[in-house]
Parts: sequence; C-alpha cells; structure tokens
Amino acid sequence: MRKNSFSSFRWLRNQRKAVVTTVDKKIPNGILEEQEQQTVVLLPRSPSASKTYFPIPVDHLEEEYRLRSADDGKLFREEYNSLPGGYTHGTCEEANKEDNKEKNRYPNILPYDHSRVVLTQLDGNPCSDYVNASYIDGYTEKNKFIAAQGPKEDTVADFWRMIWEQKVATVVMLTNLKERKEDKCYQYWPDQGCWTYGNVRVAVEDFTVLVDYTIRKFCVQYQASDASKTPRLVTQLHFTSWPDFGVPFSPIGMLKFLKKVKAVNPPFAGPIVVHCSAGVGRTGTFIVIDAMIDMMHAEQKVDVFGFVSKIREQRSQLIQTDMQYSFIYQALLEYYLYGDTELDVSSLEGHLHKLHNTSAPSDRVGLEEEFKKLTNMRIMKENMRTGNLPANMKKNRVLQIIPYDFNRVILSMRRGQEFTDYINASFIDGYRQKDYFIATQGPLSHTVEDFWRMVWEWKCHSIVMLTELQEREQDKCFQYWPSEDSVTYGDYTVEMKGDTLCDTFSLRDLVLTFGPEKQTRLVRHFHFHGWPEIGIPAEGKGMIDIIASVQRQQQQSGNHPIVVHCSAGAGRTGTFIALSNILERVKAEGLLDVFQTVKSLRMQRPHMVQTVEQYDFCYRVVQDFVDIFSDYANFK
Repeated sequence: MRKNSFSSFRWLRNQRKAVVTTVDKKIPNGILEEQEQQTVVLLPRSPSASKTYFPIPVDHLEEEYRLRSADDGKLFREEYNSLPGGYTHGTCEEANKEDNKEKNRYPNILPYDHSRVVLTQLDGNPCSDYVNASYIDGYTEKNKFIAAQGPKEDTVADFWRMIWEQKVATVVMLTNLKERKEDKCYQYWPDQGCWTYGNVRVAVEDFTVLVDYTIRKFCVQYQASDASKTPRLVTQLHFTSWPDFGVPFSPIGMLKFLKKVKAVNPPFAGPIVVHCSAGVGRTGTFIVIDAMIDMMHAEQKVDVFGFVSKIREQRSQLIQTDMQYSFIYQALLEYYLYGDTELDVSSLEGHLHKLHNTSAPSDRVGLEEEFKKLTNMRIMKENMRTGNLPANMKKNRVLQIIPYDFNRVILSMRRGQEFTDYINASFIDGYRQKDYFIATQGPLSHTVEDFWRMVWEWKCHSIVMLTELQEREQDKCFQYWPSEDSVTYGDYTVEMKGDTLCDTFSLRDLVLTFGPEKQTRLVRHFHFHGWPEIGIPAEGKGMIDIIASVQRQQQQSGNHPIVVHCSAGAGRTGTFIALSNILERVKAEGLLDVFQTVKSLRMQRPHMVQTVEQYDFCYRVVQDFVDIFSDYANFK
C-alpha cells in the first residue's frame, strides 16, 4: 500500500511544471491541441472577431504584459483570437493528394503549396517531392526557418533528404517522442553508431545531456548511386522541458536554449529546421520568440501580433493556444528586463571589477543593483498552500520559507493519517539533471523521522549540512545522527560507521536501516564547518573541495537527489546549490551566469541565496576556482 501511494506521488511531482491542468482540453479557435490527440479539427474564426494590435515599445512591455495578464489573461485570449485563422492564404493541393495524405501526421495541419519545401523527385514519382514542412521567415531573413511536423516512421527518409537538400546544419526539436503515452515523433536518429534512412547515412558523433535540453551531433552523408557526397555535420538541439500540458513554467530555459541554437548554427548554413509534433504550436512559439528578440534589438519594440499574422500566411495555425501566445510575451519580457547575463570565464575578473566599482556610471549595474533585481522577484504565496495548512505549520522552522506546491518533496502518506506527506523540502534542478538536489531546512526534533523517511523514499545517498547545531546561542538544527553507535527514529535506524575530519568538513558514513525487513543503505554526511556564524567564508577553496567530494560520491552512488540543508534551507543551501551548478557549467562550457542561476533557484524555492554577501560569494568562488586551475584547458 505504501509503495503504490508513493508511486502516485512521484507521478504527481513529475507533472508539476506544467502551467495548466488536464481539464484544458480545447483552445479558442476550435483546434484540439497537438498534445491532446492525433486527429486535429479546424474550425474557422469569424472575420468579425478580427482586431488590429500595434507594435509595443520595449519600455512599455512590462505594463502591457501586466494588462494582458489581468483577469486570468483575458486580453491575451482576445488578442490571440483576433489572429487570422484557417487556410485563407493559399491552397494545399499537394498535401491533399491521395499519395501524400498518409505522410501527414495530422490530417488538417498541412503546408501551403506556395511555401512548402519541395524535395527533388525520385524515379519520376511526382509525389516524392512532398514533405510536411514550410519555409518561414525570420525577423528580416527570408526563409530563415523550416517549420516541419515531427517525422513519422514512413517519412523519416524524406525528413533527412530535406535536411541534406536544404543544406540544414541545425535541427530544433521541441517535443518528446512520447507524451501522455501517445506517439508525438518517430525517433529519426540512431542512439549510437550509424543508420541509413533512404539514401542518407546518419552517424552519431557526440551528445550532451543538460537539464533543459540535449545536444546531439551527427555526421550526415548522402549516398548516391554514382558516388557518395562529402559528409556534413548536423546538430540537433532537443528541448526536453516542455511539459505535456500547457507551456514551461518559466521562459528561462527556453531563452537559454534559443541562445544556444543561435550560437551553434553556422553562418551561411541553410534554414534551421524547427519541429514539434504537428509543426505549428511549439514550433511557432520558438520562431516568434527568436524573431521578436531580433526586432527588440533593431527597433526597440516588438510586434507579436503582426509577426504571427505574417507567418501564418506561410503556415497556417502557427501558435496553437493562447497560452503559447502569452508565453511569447513572457519570454520577451524576461529578456527585456534581465538581458543576457552570461559570461565567459575569461571575462569574469573584469566583470567583478565593474560590479564592485561604486564610482561607475549609473547606467552600469553594480553588484547590489544586480542582486536587487532578484529580491524584487515575486514570491508565489498562492503556491504554498500545503506548507501553510494548520497541520503543517509546526513542521516549518521559518514561516517565510515554505516550499512551493509544484515542486515540494512529497512523502508517502501514512495509512489513516492526514497531512503526513509534507516536509519542508523542495526539489531543485541541477546543471544536467532535473530534481538533482533536495533543498530542505535543518530538521526539528519532531521532524527527524520525516527527514530520514525522505532520505529513504527518494533513495538519497548524500547529505550536505551547512550549519552547526547551534550558532550565536540559537538552535539551528536538531542532531539527526548518532555521535556513536545507533539511534532509532520511528521506522528508521541510523548507525554511525565512521567519522573523518577533512580540512573544512566532516565526512560521516551512516548506515540507514528501514522496517522489519532491515533493508539498509549507506548514506554519506558532508558537514561543512567553514561557514562563520556571521557573514560568509573567507575564501572559496573549502566550498570548492566539498562540492568536488559530493560530486565524486554521486558518481559512485547513482546520481539520486542530494539533500542539502542549512537552518532554514535557503541562504547557505541556495549558495551551495548555485555554486554546484555554476562550477559544473564552467567545467563543461567555460561559461557562467550567476544571475540567472540564482534567479532559477528562487523560482524553485523562496529566498535561495539570501543576502548580497552570499551572492557576491558565488562570484568570488568561481574566480577562486578559475585561479586554482589557472586556465580553462586544465579544468574542462
């Protein structure tokens, strides 16, 4: 019974980042969302619903977004519903030919004849030039993109032939292969080695898995009957964080993904292929964000309505829901307010000098101004209902730091006992893996069993503690492990197996035993002693060392969530997690973005990285890390 209940909670947690629920079945223009079912039905809008919307200056964007978001997004829906709908800008005769109908994933998502991608004919077959794909303009660049449906098993060869003939170097994928147990796209690449699709040979060169997307590099070669062509490199960027329902919770991941796409696509390459399942909803969303950011730079304004209206002349139904439409505005506002804060490690020292230069001109953002933008982020108190229930209030150490419902750690419910699934703890994404960390408060005397229950149920092998039991004569954490021998908390027994003092932290080997079957697990406890009672550590080496030790332990134990806590589970906890993610990226890419890293953490748990001193410490530890390894080549 416990196991089944726990599995259902795991499922619930995995659905948490969608913004809508399963009741959102239809969208205003009558199209069933591509996520919902295979058959897509189009109902034209009434022309009388049309309305004109004008470009928005970027300095008005925040206010316009606020107005449109009011009343549950009423004005967004009105604006979206005023877009031209239906197939009013051309014919779809080729798509409707009998030999081509089976090539369409959805029978009513079809390319116009005037903008469809035309393949070379094979063996004189006039229908062999058809693929469900359309040229789409960028902000100023004609045919910058090809919007395509996700390949079907019987269209994969055509898909790769299109990539070859159009000299495509970059493919953007915005769907998972299956969503809600429905096929959304056929896997058109090999997991390893090589495979041939028609006349195109595709070999895997490399792949990198990150928290929001995966990068795959393929060596692609056309094998003609007379001679093989020179191989080409094709990079696929697969965005994996789009939820089955609705849109991403935050646009941060999409903006990072878009920047990577721009960086990867080589100059003078052919169009960028963008596809989801039908090639209209998420595909259109990505294309519009890209174009409007370009417009923002060029004209200091955006024209979402005008641009969507224009590209719908090239492929009907681009942008499939009002939520996708409002997500575009959300992404543009995010970009306008916070810009590009990414740094190359080689420029870190100069950037730190600017941040600490108090005499700098007012248009330069200093450290405190940069941190102030983070503190101005809205805390979503309406998303803290569980932690604020009367039965759970006593389980919170600090009443201002409550986990959000969408990513709180859910325990199995004890039979016949309500509210026993709550603990003040939040799942936090790592650099490469979702839910890589659990940020939690230091256990209270009456929540220790819940703490160990969490460690057991979520298969944690590493605990990082960043506070002493008492600081400044105040209790910060209940001692939840034995000083020697063993101690039992409810169904869980914790036994001390070893205690080693390193330079700045203690390493304890604990054996956790559960239940009458006496199941056991080794848990390593990393207790950092280098954090003073007031302020921040004097230097960064101790933090670098403990992060490295925890990562080595994770590699040995299977990368289950790392439990990280201080007292309230926000300040020092957030700093440790931020640094873990930042240093991992520095090692992998030679890049860092302290601001967006901390911003992302604060969207997952309130007050993460609590003070400007802790924020500054993140920068300084990275600089220490770079100095220790002297150059990027040594720590990549």
